[in-house]
Amino acid sequence: MGWRDWLAAAGCRAGDHILEAAGRPPVRILLPGGISAGPRDAEARFTLSIRRWSALAAMLLEPEIGFGDGYARGDIEVEGPLEEFCAEIHRRRDALPAGGWVSRAVSRYLDWTQRRSLRAARKHIHHHYDRGNGFYQLWLDREMVYTCAFFPREDSTLEEAQIAKMERVARKLALEPGERVAEAGCGWGSFALYIARVHGCRVRAFNISEEQIAWARHRARELGLEGQVEFVLDDYRNITGVYDAFVSIGMLEHVGKDHYADLRDVIRRCIGDSGRGLLHFIGRTRPAPLSPWIRRRIFPGAHAPALSEALPLLETGNYRVMDIENLRPHYARTLRCWRQRYEAAMPEVVSRFGAEFARAWRLYLAGSEAAFRTGSLELYQILFAGVRCTKKLWTRESAWQEESRAAA
Repeated sequence: MGWRDWLAAAGCRAGDHILEAAGRPPVRILLPGGISAGPRDAEARFTLSIRRWSALAAMLLEPEIGFGDGYARGDIEVEGPLEEFCAEIHRRRDALPAGGWVSRAVSRYLDWTQRRSLRAARKHIHHHYDRGNGFYQLWLDREMVYTCAFFPREDSTLEEAQIAKMERVARKLALEPGERVAEAGCGWGSFALYIARVHGCRVRAFNISEEQIAWARHRARELGLEGQVEFVLDDYRNITGVYDAFVSIGMLEHVGKDHYADLRDVIRRCIGDSGRGLLHFIGRTRPAPLSPWIRRRIFPGAHAPALSEALPLLETGNYRVMDIENLRPHYARTLRCWRQRYEAAMPEVVSRFGAEFARAWRLYLAGSEAAFRTGSLELYQILFAGVRCTKKLWTRESAWQEESRAAA
């Protein structure tokens, strides 16, 4: 056997190993020199072109990081719809046992290196959110809401759905004019500004992203809401004051299991036994680490908890869980809207940030949409109240009503 034959045989074995680890998806792997592995007939719905042997070696060592980095660099290409490819992989891998020792070692390494001290938290948030507000303006809605929307109708636009989400949260909390609300992790300030403008609340909103806080303060000045909303550049662990309600939309994923007690203590300090609150977060059906590639390249320090991990946070604080809702299909659709807008803005992203960055975020958005579509990830809203809370949190019926105060 000549060296070319040996290389072809080794390449085929490597390709078959990758496909086996992924649950035998209908994918043909094409390697340098025209070497191929996997289905060679009509069963193959996708072709994975690996253009460098180094990219193949990286995938063999740690499939998710190897694929993600290789795709971002252009060393790996997917022939076929990227979101459909990711969905196929999610469906098959979710049914397989946990990854090998290398994957487990990588996960433990990331847990250790991405500990969520105050300093580390600022570093992680800066990595993801301080890319520049202009980047997110290219593909978010006009209110700059970077969390799951709620689509009350099939033909709802993303703008309508984000306003409907904010109204739904406000109604679940039964917010009234003059009530004080603490928000942990406020993004660009959209929810704080909304409940101040529409529901007459007084809000203190905390965030450690300098760019987001600057944007939020500017919007408060534009809307004449500086007297009602205070945007504080600080960590949630430093929230002070007494409030009627506590809300966190899209922050629990950044807290980390080892700091749930810190968040519980903050909630106790804010609303005691008489207030109520809502946690809105990406979760999972059962405990499992988030994708190592996302944790390494996109969301350092992130963890999507199962309900069994998140609920003790409230139980140990002696809070009653009033309602749990799963908005997973709504997040899949939200991500589709984001991804379509991102694709339209792709040339601008490449021009500003480079092709590798642009392709990494394309993969992140497509993979995330696929994860929510297939059920690899969930989106939970948990409404809770103190044991002495007198607010009538009856049912979701008022939140279901389609009339909205958004136009007010």
